[in-house]
Amino acid sequence: MTNLGFRLAMNEAGISVVDTAVGDRYVLEALTGGGFSLGGEQSGHVIFSDLANTGDGLLTGLILADLVVRSARPLSELASAVMTQLPQVLINVEVGQRRPDVAERIAAEIVEAARPLGDRGRILIRPSGTEPVVRIMVEAPTAELAHATADSLIEPVRAACC
Repeated sequence: MTNLGFRLAMNEAGISVVDTAVGDRYVLEALTGGGFSLGGEQSGHVIFSDLANTGDGLLTGLILADLVVRSARPLSELASAVMTQLPQVLINVEVGQRRPDVAERIAAEIVEAARPLGDRGRILIRPSGTEPVVRIMVEAPTAELAHATADSLIEPVRAACC
């Protein structure tokens, strides 16, 4: 669930972004299958497939440190030039029954909730693979809109999973 700001920045730079299922295994499969060299996850795992086949925080730190030294600019300046992160809200809704099709079951509510977001926000709804919860993630131009949108989907999620 990479922040939408990243996707918008990459699109503006002409760089394609590939989505995968959650998990390093799926990121690595996409990297290998697509001939890509860089992949990552919301968890913070970053895989440089030319150098390693797993996420490695030390390697990521060294690559960033090298970039800072070579550019002679602080990391904060380099990062702010790459993208503007959109406010993101993540709500875990406890449910009685795990339903893999929860997003499909409330598709009309999701479409309605997404209208105010336009192309500057998104909604992702998925059941956890490890807990009896459904995750509602909303990104929007403002934190207030992200919270309001996520909150509006709590009851539909609960109703779909009872």
